[in-house]
Amino acid sequence: MQELAIVILNWNGLSWLQQFLPVVVAHSPKNTVVVADNASTDHSISWIEEQQPEVKIIKLDNNYGFAEGYNRALQQLDVQFALLLNSDVEVSNNWVEPLLATMKQNPNLAACQPKIKAFQDKTKFEYAGAAGGFIDHLGYPFCRGRIFDNLEEDKNQYDDATLVFWTSGACMLVRMAAFKEQHGFHPGFFAHMEEIDLCWRWQNQGYQLGYCPDSVVYHIGAGTLKKLSPFKTFLNFRNGLWMLFRNLPKKGFWINIFLRLCLDGVAGLQFLAKGQFKHTWAIIKAHVYMYQHVSTWLKERKQLNNKHAPRDHHTIFSGSLVMQAFVLGRKKFSDLHWVRKD
Repeated sequence: MQELAIVILNWNGLSWLQQFLPVVVAHSPKNTVVVADNASTDHSISWIEEQQPEVKIIKLDNNYGFAEGYNRALQQLDVQFALLLNSDVEVSNNWVEPLLATMKQNPNLAACQPKIKAFQDKTKFEYAGAAGGFIDHLGYPFCRGRIFDNLEEDKNQYDDATLVFWTSGACMLVRMAAFKEQHGFHPGFFAHMEEIDLCWRWQNQGYQLGYCPDSVVYHIGAGTLKKLSPFKTFLNFRNGLWMLFRNLPKKGFWINIFLRLCLDGVAGLQFLAKGQFKHTWAIIKAHVYMYQHVSTWLKERKQLNNKHAPRDHHTIFSGSLVMQAFVLGRKKFSDLHWVRKD
């Protein structure tokens, strides 16, 4: 069994591979680099074979999305740790070693992530992960360094290693034993929120998640789905609800679901006011999907047996992120008023 493999999931991402894969190979001389390809049609495979022959290729027979694509790829590897990396990420020198050391020092960590900064402006944190992920009780994710769309400048304010609620799928080192225990990502999610769902399930089983500031990467973001894609809006809202159904504790469950539906409605009206009708429709479709599948979701919830899941994870924000950010104007992680239980 190998200790570690770096696994990049690809779907028609030839331009990203050409730009970033040579950098990954150059900065990871001791590690196996794997590209798992979701049946690309843009000559990604032939380019890797010709230009980066040292990279191992796993050819999948369809576009399975992020969740099932990684599930299928990781099933084919015999490793202790898998370092999942988006194809649109630039890594830096010595980026692997601190992550691996973090996992070895704490055997209760299921996964950890590096500091993720914006490729376009390397002074700022990046949306998908920043300095570690958190969540509020209504399922709104945020990060140290990012509240909704507000990105903080990195002034070394988050250079402390700490426990987090979720680690970013853009770059996360996963302990494969823990990954297999939970049967990986939920394949139905396809893309978006699947890593948060998995991290929540891990914590409900007693695992922890970590942030390692000594490793730094730079993420472009929206490399596969455009930032304002209606399909991405649908996935975010549908998967957010699905994640809550699967993981929320029993106490206050239906109240939280109702409040989340109401706030989704407000978001839909905001899109409507901006003339972004397709995004409003995407939220409506997400809610319709929930009503159509609510019985199935409740069965999933029962099977997960989360009735003893703690409501007071110290990494869950007990207040409302929407209230904090949009009503009280608190746009930075350090501005949030926490009631934390360590």
